[in-house]
Amino acid sequence: MVEGLQSYGVISSKKVAEVMGTIDRALFVPDGTPAYDDSPMSIGYNATISAPHMHATCLQLLEKNLQPGMHALDVGSGTGYLTACFALMVGPKGRAVGVEHIPELVSSSIENIQKSAVAPLLKEGSLSVHVGDGRLGWPEFAPYDAIHVGAAAPEIPQPLIDQLKPGGRMVIPVGNLYQDLKVVDKNMDGSVSIRTETSVRYVPLTSREAQLRGY
Repeated sequence: MVEGLQSYGVISSKKVAEVMGTIDRALFVPDGTPAYDDSPMSIGYNATISAPHMHATCLQLLEKNLQPGMHALDVGSGTGYLTACFALMVGPKGRAVGVEHIPELVSSSIENIQKSAVAPLLKEGSLSVHVGDGRLGWPEFAPYDAIHVGAAAPEIPQPLIDQLKPGGRMVIPVGNLYQDLKVVDKNMDGSVSIRTETSVRYVPLTSREAQLRGY
């Protein structure tokens, strides 16, 4: 999978290739699904796990903000795959936090992580996954050097901007029918710069009730 993404030019970073090679995606997708295909997959509850090329893109955009010792937040953490990648990058002295509003996904994501290369970080406490409304972030471990949002918001939630550290970066899909992957950089003076990286299709960032209803 990683070699394929490298040959297509999706992965240029050695570190991202190493991380995606270490965290086995097969542990984070439903049993019997083709884990290494470059496509998104349903994980139940009207949620999906993103395609590997999207995970690679987001990891590369956030790489400088996922250095050892840094704090990272994964909103809509789903099966826990990207949260596990973050944990590997920030290491035992850092903090990787997943927030997901479907309790069953939180439980299964913790089980997935326990089978993966970052199980020790979960045990030691530098990696954690919580049930919550990701639109509100997770203030307990803020501010964050890196924030990733795995569902499309109609606009960028203010609490996530507030929880971004000066010098920090957030990657978030924004839009309704048509969506863009936005890169949000908080400058050292607290001002915010936003640019568009690419067009994307994500499920909506919404309430638990709306998601379970099928939006």
